[in-house]
Amino acid sequence: MAESKVTGIIKSLNALEDDLDSLTSKVGDMKKQLSMKAQSEIDNLLEKTREMATKEAEVIINASKDKANADSTKIAQEGDAKLSEIQSSIDANFDEAVKHVVSTVLKA
Repeated sequence: MAESKVTGIIKSLNALEDDLDSLTSKVGDMKKQLSMKAQSEIDNLLEKTREMATKEAEVIINASKDKANADSTKIAQEGDAKLSEIQSSIDANFDEAVKHVVSTVLKA
């Protein structure tokens, strides 16, 4: 009878050991799944971060481009105004300049 109790205890211990091995294997599988899920989430967040950074960069670039275009338009308009002013000055003083040149040439 003592042998049957010892055998029963050994069988119970073997069953517990098998259960423990099974749980250890399941925990290992769960760790792998959790690791894969975490890596997947990291990859998704990285992609979203890149997309957000790209969009923000595009906004900044477009704003800079618009400002540069506005500045160049303003500079072109100021240049045209100055050119018109110089042309008007030349037109207004052309006759006097011709008279002065003719007078200087004739005096020589």
